[in-house]
Amino acid sequence: MKRVIAIADRAALASLKLLVALNALFFLSFLVVLLLAAGKAHAEAPVCAGSDLLSALQKDDPATYARIEAQAAATLNGKGLLWKLEKAGEKPSFLFGTMHMTDPRVTALPPAAKKAYDAAGTIIIETTDVLDKQKMMEAMLKEPELMMFTDSTTLSSLLSPEDAAVVNKGLDARGIPPATVSKMKPWLLSAMVALPVCEVARQAGGAPVLDVKLAQDAKALGKPVEGLETAAGQLRAMASLPLAFHIKGLVETLKLGDKINDINETMIVLYQRGDTGTFWPLLRSMSPGEEDDAAGYAAFDQAMITDRNKVMVDHAQPILAKGNAFMAVGALHLPGPEGLVEDFRKAGYTVTAVD
Repeated sequence: MKRVIAIADRAALASLKLLVALNALFFLSFLVVLLLAAGKAHAEAPVCAGSDLLSALQKDDPATYARIEAQAAATLNGKGLLWKLEKAGEKPSFLFGTMHMTDPRVTALPPAAKKAYDAAGTIIIETTDVLDKQKMMEAMLKEPELMMFTDSTTLSSLLSPEDAAVVNKGLDARGIPPATVSKMKPWLLSAMVALPVCEVARQAGGAPVLDVKLAQDAKALGKPVEGLETAAGQLRAMASLPLAFHIKGLVETLKLGDKINDINETMIVLYQRGDTGTFWPLLRSMSPGEEDDAAGYAAFDQAMITDRNKVMVDHAQPILAKGNAFMAVGALHLPGPEGLVEDFRKAGYTVTAVD
């Protein structure tokens, strides 16, 4: 119980939202690894360490655990990773929720998803830009203001002395000299310190995240691979959030320290179970008293999930019309009244969970 309470006392919802953004923005983890791994030798990946917070709650705080489970059960389409998409005049396709990680527990498809993937004629992922390093660099260079302060602003000029001390200490602990990132937007720094060290090392060493593995395997088999977004579009979504929200998220993410590993482990465990509806109830339970910044959190949900879901559905429909597609996107896009499962239903599809 002490372990769970310690995390709850220290976790602000802004930091938790930004941690989740790593699994909501496919391109973001690649950008982070590119920045952190540049010029560094690829040492052996450290072992990932972390504890499942939900299991600890079930044992030590059954009342909170029961409340989370009840909220998860009430989440529309909150259970399941694989969904069958059917529409009159089209061959059925499948929608699958991914986690943008290299962990072997994530990259091994469940049997039903593997069967659907193998039989698919077309594979769809969030963005194919990550498969082309040149496009990745172009996305970064074309709109530098998305990631960097292009005027006289510096990160330190936006921080109080207390927050500056937290940021500098946290960056130093991760081997990132504060002076080298003084012009970097706080949301990008948040992503750099939120990705577990073991995950950065695995990606830097060439291990593909699940979405890339699906795309690479498809290309090796001669299957076409389509994308729903551009890397620039994903960067714009993140950069569009209020600066104050990003600053708060950066400071609070650095305060979490190694507890990030526990959050990451918990999300992987939930992902394996297909419990997509449990993510937000659990994170809210870890951040008591944070509802005072409702506007910032609403902006996050709108820009990072809801708006992008609409784009994905619009761009997916012409591809799905050809039939027999396997669409793989971040699992956090699936549940809820504004999630992809419900959005496809609104677009005229019969959407059914596949065990």
